[in-house]
Amino acid sequence: MAQQQKQRLAEEEQQEAAEIQHGPFPIEQLQASGIAALDVKKLKDFGHCTVESVAYSPRKDLLQIKGISEAKVDKIIEAASKLVPLGFTSASQLHAQRLEIIQITSGSSELDKILEGGIETGSITELYGEFRAGKTQLCHTLCVTCQLPLDQGGGEGKAMYIDAEGTFRPQRLLQIADRYGLNGPDVLENIAYARAYNTDHQSRLLVEAASMMVDTRFALLIVDSATALYRTDFSGRGELSARQMHLAKFLRSLQKLADEFGIAVVITNQVVAQVDGSAMFAGPQIKPIGGNIMAHATTTRLYFRKGRGEERICKIVASPCLAEAEARFQISPEGIADVKD
Repeated sequence: MAQQQKQRLAEEEQQEAAEIQHGPFPIEQLQASGIAALDVKKLKDFGHCTVESVAYSPRKDLLQIKGISEAKVDKIIEAASKLVPLGFTSASQLHAQRLEIIQITSGSSELDKILEGGIETGSITELYGEFRAGKTQLCHTLCVTCQLPLDQGGGEGKAMYIDAEGTFRPQRLLQIADRYGLNGPDVLENIAYARAYNTDHQSRLLVEAASMMVDTRFALLIVDSATALYRTDFSGRGELSARQMHLAKFLRSLQKLADEFGIAVVITNQVVAQVDGSAMFAGPQIKPIGGNIMAHATTTRLYFRKGRGEERICKIVASPCLAEAEARFQISPEGIADVKD
C-alpha cells in the first residue's frame, strides 16, 4: 500500500513538473519514472537526448537499441508518454500555443510582411531558387537576427549551420552584426558550424545537434543545401527510391528537432529546369528537387528569383496559413534589406 502511494506521489510530481517545464525534458528525466540509468545511457548513445525524442519515435526504432528488450521498450514508452502527452487536445489550446511561436526577422520589412512577422519557429521553411537568388544570404542574415531580443524580431538564441556546399562565410556575419549593433566576435561564438561531406554524415550531424540543443538554447538550424549531396551520392533512376527514402528520414529528423526544441529550421533547396510537354513554347519551368517527399515535409516553401541588379523577389508557394504573395528585397553588404527605390 505504501509503495502504491509513493508511486502515485511520484506521478503527481512528474505531472506538476510537466506543467512548469517549458523546454524539452532531458533523457535523464526517465530515471525518475523507474528507467534504469544504464538503459537511459543506451538511449542517449543511440541518439535520444530528450524524452520527446523517445516519445516521437516508432516502437520498432527503439527495439533496434542493443541491450534493451521488448519489455523494457514498452516500459520506456509508457514512462515517456506520461511526461510528453501525445493524445488529443482542443483547438483553443493549440491556438494559445501558436500565439507563443516566435517569428525571426529576415532583415527586410517587406519580406517579414508577407511572412506575417518572419521565419516561424517549430517548423521547416524551405528556400528554393537558382544560384545567386539570395537563399544563402538570407541564411547568413538569420544567423545574426536570431540572436536579437524578442522585441527586435529575434529569437534570443544561438544558431546552428550545416554547410553542404561550402558557401558559409563568417565575414558576412560580421558585416550583418555591425548593422544591428551587435558585437562581432560574440555573434560568431554563438553560431555552431559544421561542414557536411556526404548524406550519411549530414544525417549524423543532426544527432550531434540534438545533444548540443539539450544544453544550450538554440533558436535556428540551417541546412544549406539540404539536397546538394543527394544529387551526387545517389545517381540514376536505379537509386531514386533509396535517395527519396534517405531524404525523407533526414527531413523527418529535422522536424523532430523543430518539435522537440521549438527551433526554426531553414533549409535551402536546389532547382532543376524542366520542360512541360503541355506548354512546350512557354520555356523550361524551374522546379525544386526532392519531389513530393520534399514538398510534403516542409511547412512553408519560398521561391527566390533574381530581379534587377541586387534586387530579389520572394514568392510564397505553399503554406498552411500564409496567402500566396510576393515581396521585393535586396542583397546589401549588411545582409538582406528592403529595396531602396
